[in-house]
Amino acid sequence: MKDSLNYFNETHQLARKSIQTFVQRHILPFIADWEEDEMFPRSLYELAGDAGLLGIGYPEALGGSAEGDVFMKVAFTEEMMRSTSGGLVAGLGSLDIALPPIAKWANDAIKQRVVPEVISGKKIAALAISEPKGGSDVANIKTHAVQEGDFYRINGSKIFITSGVRADYYSVAVRTGGAGYQGISLLLIEKGTPGFSVGRSLKKTGWRCSDTAELFFEDCMVPVENLIGAENAGFGCIMSNFLSERLMLTVMGYMTAQLAYEESIKYVKEREAFGRPIGQFQVNRHKLVDMATEIDIAREYAYRAAAMMNAGQNPIKQVSMAKNFATGVAERATYQAVQLFGGMGYMRESVVERLSRDARILAIGGGTTEIMKEMIAKQIGL
Repeated sequence: MKDSLNYFNETHQLARKSIQTFVQRHILPFIADWEEDEMFPRSLYELAGDAGLLGIGYPEALGGSAEGDVFMKVAFTEEMMRSTSGGLVAGLGSLDIALPPIAKWANDAIKQRVVPEVISGKKIAALAISEPKGGSDVANIKTHAVQEGDFYRINGSKIFITSGVRADYYSVAVRTGGAGYQGISLLLIEKGTPGFSVGRSLKKTGWRCSDTAELFFEDCMVPVENLIGAENAGFGCIMSNFLSERLMLTVMGYMTAQLAYEESIKYVKEREAFGRPIGQFQVNRHKLVDMATEIDIAREYAYRAAAMMNAGQNPIKQVSMAKNFATGVAERATYQAVQLFGGMGYMRESVVERLSRDARILAIGGGTTEIMKEMIAKQIGL
């Protein structure tokens, strides 16, 4: 895969090599077993932390590096996807949806304690927004927090929380005010807090080696100083990080397609039918041409959106379009890859089988395709 001109510099390329080494040494030899076990070892967080991978994008004062460098995070995600497991990338990267609000808006004591622990890999962080009766409709969450003296009393539940089983810290969206987005706050809640419990590890079609949990709050008392940002200003904190999350899901989309394409190219040169390699049949060559075309378009448009973010712009429309297109490319490419592989593409030992399962969640996570279309509609004046 070539780099686009002007997007990645020498520092990015050096980082790529480091991440490639990490993936080849610490992940690829074991990923098939982790997928079957539906869990990767917690020790991988510390290995990634020691390698400086978890600190990308965070302030140096808190132990991070490359703060504000969108393309460093893009490079990281592209190379981590070479693990062939979207679940691993989502699980290892759950800090990137949980930690930014803490790093930006929590009080100094919490920042100094929590952020270094998480980016070192010693602790795990998760974001808790989705609820049993609401996912993408963030403004209508029901989990309530009522202030009683120096504490908030929290009651409610969350679901589909990535890294929710193993996390130590949770950035939790709660309702502290009236209806709608103006009544939402973010609270840091730590595992072991009385009244807070973690439910079962949820079984998923894809992203198997990331743990996904239900969370329950029953008269859970959380100190007021654990408020992230101002009271009733949590919706803005959540939305500010959605752009980055959606861009990374876009990267995961075109990389899922890229991996399926590469596996298919190898397979059609080796597999024979009717006396010749199946790649020599026009119908199969055209499938691969379509895959290559869409992947390049998805990647290049994502890079353009990333460049806008790097320049300090707020490209809501472009990132939403990029996510929808790239996740669609992932679904189409993995479908065709399984078709090219035939029966082998349906076997769990096949990489394209895993990619096809993992592709499906990308059009749901971080805001569904339908929600993205509504956001695009608003941006174009409809």
